Amino acid sequence: MNVLALHKLSVGHPGHPPVLSGLSMQMRAGEHVGLVGPNGAGKTSLFHTIAAVLPAQAGSAEVRGRAVRAGHFDTDIALVFQQAEDQLFCPTLFEDVAFGPRNMGLPEPEVQARVAQALAACGLTGLEDRPVHHLSGGEKRRACIAGALVMQPALMLLDEPSAALDLRNRRRLIALLAGMDQALLIASHDLELVLELCPRVVLIDEGRICADGPARAVLGDTALMAAHGQEVPHSLTPHDGTGHRHVRSFP
Repeated sequence: MNVLALHKLSVGHPGHPPVLSGLSMQMRAGEHVGLVGPNGAGKTSLFHTIAAVLPAQAGSAEVRGRAVRAGHFDTDIALVFQQAEDQLFCPTLFEDVAFGPRNMGLPEPEVQARVAQALAACGLTGLEDRPVHHLSGGEKRRACIAGALVMQPALMLLDEPSAALDLRNRRRLIALLAGMDQALLIASHDLELVLELCPRVVLIDEGRICADGPARAVLGDTALMAAHGQEVPHSLTPHDGTGHRHVRSFP
């Protein structure tokens, strides 16, 4: 069974024209897929529709065979926001990560065990009592992921996970995500991160899916990327070996 299936899905804010129309795609359990496209292409709106925050304007989305219904919470779906401050709101790290399972009504011993496991997976053990506003940028990003992992979802939606991270914290994030068993749909302008984590890439622009295929084929297609406001990642750009100059097929 697919963990995610979109059937001619159209997304957008109520009362406004759709930003994306007629989307059809599937993701398998455990699959890591990159979602790329220019600013305003609709990546965040798509995430909000899959996560049941926005109602679909047409078509449907299914997670593990169940229809997504706006306003109905599904523990199989976890959304990690682009801005950590939009997600972290409890006084301490422990309380923030524990918020979801506690509101599910789980017994406190299970809450404690889940939180400990999620914090350990994200390299945050020992910071349980730290006020969330005293966490570093990288720690906040991993705290958001811990708050998603603690729900034991089948599908995680990550919106620009490496935004504003320094090199060290970016590498920690990549290592963390690479080791996850969950299906990951990662929206990012960090195309090197996408290339490293996602064997498959979906490119959206102009209200539709413009490409869906192997990451190296999609991201390495100079004409395709240029047509949709993207650049080929540096690691896929041919070099001539002299002074590290790039060989480009366009001016």
